[in-house]
Amino acid sequence: NSAMDGYAVRAADTAGATPAAPRPLRVIGAVAAGAVATLSVGSGEALRIMTGAPIPAGADAVIALEETDRGVARVAIHQEVLSGQHVRRAGEDLQVGAAALGAGAALGPQQLALLAAIGRDRVVVRPRPRVQVISTGSELIEVGRRAAFGEVTDCNSYLISAAAKDAGADARRVGIVPDDHAKLLDVLETQLLRADILITTGGVSMGAFDVVKEALSELGTVEFSRVAMQPGKPQGFGHLGDRVPIFCLPGNPVSALVSFEVFVRPAIRKLLGKRNLHRATVQAVALEGAHSPEGRRQYRRGVLHREATGGYSVSLVGGAGSHLIASMASSNCLVVIDEEVTEVVAGSRVTVIPLLLSNR
Repeated sequence: NSAMDGYAVRAADTAGATPAAPRPLRVIGAVAAGAVATLSVGSGEALRIMTGAPIPAGADAVIALEETDRGVARVAIHQEVLSGQHVRRAGEDLQVGAAALGAGAALGPQQLALLAAIGRDRVVVRPRPRVQVISTGSELIEVGRRAAFGEVTDCNSYLISAAAKDAGADARRVGIVPDDHAKLLDVLETQLLRADILITTGGVSMGAFDVVKEALSELGTVEFSRVAMQPGKPQGFGHLGDRVPIFCLPGNPVSALVSFEVFVRPAIRKLLGKRNLHRATVQAVALEGAHSPEGRRQYRRGVLHREATGGYSVSLVGGAGSHLIASMASSNCLVVIDEEVTEVVAGSRVTVIPLLLSNR
């Protein structure tokens, strides 16, 4: 069809046309978008045509309206056109039999437009997994309340629900559950009805009041273990109800975020049908040295810099402490120090996970 408003012509009839020496053609009619071109363009003829209208038989090019005198019965052509110019050919966008969208493609505005354009009113989709996030701990209070001695404002549920949304989930913050077996199990049972993944933070260590570990261990479907990583050593994973997976993450915010990136984000991506489950990594030059415990893979917060040479460098922020929220907020990456490495020397290359938002 036509790529613009103008006249459908035979390209040969426009040869040598200029504003000073136009080529006159007889206008035999007009065709609008959505209409059927019943007329055939012969030698010395032109057909007025609108954008999107089918190219009539005999014509092999379109001359833009502004390159003519806009004549009605006869038109003066001021510009030579080549065969095929301003003509949209069938199949140039998508060939017959070609896949319009691949499995796992996220459906955004552009993809929905493509599906509509090819006439598909229904497609099979994977819905965004529903993720329910629960913070546990009797010391926790809601944002906006003035903290008394020994109380801590809950930030984990906001942190993890935001991270889950960024991973592509339909994430909801359930809120705070105190250190009470019955209340925890009651909340979890309620959330099973609306969850594809459950996430708790806190209560998974070796302490006397780690209620999540105590309550869920009794069910026999959730296993708690110690993973050779820092931060995030204590972890819990299993299923509840009709095999709804539950991830029990540590309570320190940095530990919770690192654990989410390592374990939960790939699971969400899997449920979305994605092939690339993990974030991409880059190699960067360490701007300072660091120590790491032997036998444990360490994830340090860092700031990744793009160098003028096109490479990367990275500086560490905060310490190894998993409670340091301010340094977490100022970081844009995780620096991975493998378990066999005990010391990173300034100037050496390290593996870095950029924490970029919206990689859907």
